[in-house]
Amino acid sequence: MPREAAEVFGELGLEPLVPEAKDGLALINGTSFSSAFAVLATVAAERLAAVAALCTAMASEALLGNRGHFASFLHEAKPHPGQLAGAELIAQLLADSRLALPHSQVLDLNDPLDDAGFQHLRRSIQDRYSIRCAPHVIGVLIDTATWATRWLSIEINSSNDNPLFDVDGGTVHSGGNFYGGHVVQAMDSLKTAAANIADLLDRQVELLVDEKFNNGLTPNLIVPAEQDSWEAGLHHGFKGMQLACSAVTAEALKGTNPASVFSRSTEAHNQDKVSMAPIAARDARTVIGLVEEVAAIHLLTACQALDLRGAELMGSRTRAAYELIRARAPFVDTDRRMDVDIAAVVDLIRSGALDELT
Repeated sequence: MPREAAEVFGELGLEPLVPEAKDGLALINGTSFSSAFAVLATVAAERLAAVAALCTAMASEALLGNRGHFASFLHEAKPHPGQLAGAELIAQLLADSRLALPHSQVLDLNDPLDDAGFQHLRRSIQDRYSIRCAPHVIGVLIDTATWATRWLSIEINSSNDNPLFDVDGGTVHSGGNFYGGHVVQAMDSLKTAAANIADLLDRQVELLVDEKFNNGLTPNLIVPAEQDSWEAGLHHGFKGMQLACSAVTAEALKGTNPASVFSRSTEAHNQDKVSMAPIAARDARTVIGLVEEVAAIHLLTACQALDLRGAELMGSRTRAAYELIRARAPFVDTDRRMDVDIAAVVDLIRSGALDELT
């Protein structure tokens, strides 16, 4: 229940701060709010990039993918740091997988030819874009978070007040250090890169649930049933989850409209060019929160698919993530509400419980 601040201060033995001239304005200035929210958004985005790599690795296993797409040779030929880091993480996650195989096992030139003189592939050589281009999408988020961190480090360790006093020189300087141009640009870029992760993972979820693309898994990842069973066609599996994933993704994408171009003149045209950084930073946190929900739905979908495929064949690191998720969200054998499952996995993401696995 609400309590008087003076009462709480008394219990804790604290003295209230008595603001001096301009202290109040410094405490409530939009620049401080913008920077604080931006730092939180950037830290969450860095974590999200690693989770997206885990999602991609698990989807690759469930789809019987080609882990050769993440070989260092490919990405060293286009050496964006984030792309290299994303590809390396996915490759490490799949290193000992018996589901997602390397190029050498997907295509073996020693396999016999058929009667017409053709060689038949054991599997598809090229997975769809949302799998094999994942390091490129994840890499953009990693690199965006990297330069956003550099800008924010300067921002939070600088003076944003106005005017500034040169004590040694005895002069007063009026300027515009409160302008959050770097913060708004960083956050407009960060939320776009994060929303692209939602789009990527949403496409992967569609591949997992669609029997036309999921390489032999059941429609909507339902439990297989005999055709004459009374349960055949009764359950929806992950159909609702895919719909929810797509809807949340659309909401995240909608939030990417750049705030920086919507500057408005205020205070009788004194503040006639403002950064809009508080809105951009707030939007970035909102978008990232939505992408975390998309990632949670993806991880649950991948776990369902891997249960049907054979979780015992997963790589050791993806299997550890699978077991952590399964401890909180059981296999879906019949239709049931899944909002609790989503919330549980979102908590795993936000708490950092998956960090040591990636």
